[in-house]
Amino acid sequence: MPQELTFAIRRTFLVPLGLLLLLSLALLVTSIIQGQPTAKAIILAVIILPVAGFFIESAFRRTVINAEGITVYKFLRQKHLAFAKMTAVETVMVRKRVFLTLCVEDEFVILSNAYADFPELVRALLNRVPQATISDDTRKMAEAPPVKSTDIISCWLAVALLAFILYIQFGDHS
Repeated sequence: MPQELTFAIRRTFLVPLGLLLLLSLALLVTSIIQGQPTAKAIILAVIILPVAGFFIESAFRRTVINAEGITVYKFLRQKHLAFAKMTAVETVMVRKRVFLTLCVEDEFVILSNAYADFPELVRALLNRVPQATISDDTRKMAEAPPVKSTDIISCWLAVALLAFILYIQFGDHS
């Protein structure tokens, strides 16, 4: 087993999310240049802020698992939990969305199946954490960790919708 494993959010999700952000920004700039109502620009800006935050957070998120523990890197911060101090490994599953919670007393880390190679991440974790900390739900989920793709499809649909809106926007003022 390799000494250190690194996992990141799936690129198949980051690409359409990045395109969604770029198209949203293009629509905002186009609206401003074309002199569209200020309310439209404000609404677009309000929509862009969480999309930008989500993209930045997702793009920088990575998880490193080594023999001693797990470190989750996020934008401008990181959290490390030692396997030896682990008190609980729990799972919450809603449809095909999985949230894996690792706890060390008051500290915790939540991982989801948005990570690339999520089944390998689960296997690597469960091979390293104290076996007594793993809940029955987590053991059951680990037998066949679900890989979710509906978020990718939804993101591509949003990209297509924004591209269509931009096309109409340019068509109206050519």
